[in-house]
Amino acid sequence: MGLLKWKNGPVRSWDRYGEDVLADDPLAPRLTESRTVRAELGLVVEDAETGWTGAVVNVEKAGGMLVVALEDRLGRVRSFRMGAGFLIDGEPVTLIPDVTHARGAAGRRRTASGSFAVDGARARVARASRIWVEGVHDAELIARVWNEDLALEGVVVERLDGIDHLPERVAEFAPSAHARLGVLVDHLVEGSKESKIAAAVTAACEPGSILILGHPFVDVWEAVRPARLGVAAWPAVGRGVDWKVGALRALGWPHATQADVAAAWRRILGAVRDHKDLEPALLGRVEELIDFVTADGADPPHL
Repeated sequence: MGLLKWKNGPVRSWDRYGEDVLADDPLAPRLTESRTVRAELGLVVEDAETGWTGAVVNVEKAGGMLVVALEDRLGRVRSFRMGAGFLIDGEPVTLIPDVTHARGAAGRRRTASGSFAVDGARARVARASRIWVEGVHDAELIARVWNEDLALEGVVVERLDGIDHLPERVAEFAPSAHARLGVLVDHLVEGSKESKIAAAVTAACEPGSILILGHPFVDVWEAVRPARLGVAAWPAVGRGVDWKVGALRALGWPHATQADVAAAWRRILGAVRDHKDLEPALLGRVEELIDFVTADGADPPHL
């Protein structure tokens, strides 16, 4: 019986010819085992998929799963699913909760977006850089969760009122390295009209001056976790039907008038308490846009 030697331990296999002298080739790729590490406060790790590197500042349950919050050197916080997929000094690790610190840094208040609040800080003068969203509901939802963070950073969110207006609006704004433009688009999927407009606009602008991101939802309402509304899932709405009206009809909510739609939105928005009530597909895109318009090289806010 031969013995194949791997980095994560011996694996026995039957070999009628005895041990293979080439089985331990030093040039062959090695299988690396991920070691288990407790997510202690202050532990610096890297998310292998995104490259985000930060210190552990909190571990909590969100959306039925454990997430770990990592704070980078600029004080920005992002949350990732607890488990495998992290690196420490380039080596893969699997994070498990450290129960002695599971509630995070004692005494530090968090904003609705999940970042640490800066109590006593004044809102800053608005930057030249902007974030644009498609409609009023998008703007209200972002304000609900990120308003405190946006005020601190001096970032203004403006309504675009539809992707069709994007080319002329961008030409008028004339984004640059110091006046950056972040755009959040509904239902930005490959091959769609929205994706073609976004690609053309990006190509026409100075590199690094504009970032157009999208979420997969037909309407931003879908970014609110349905459990907050007491339903299992958002209903599927057929083509040719106004999505909001179709969704309300399927849910059994009033939908005959614009007043009904407005009342439904107030109900949905009122159910949103913080970032944990939104889908990750929206959370990630908004955080990316905020990072983009506040990154080094963009216009600094004035106190």
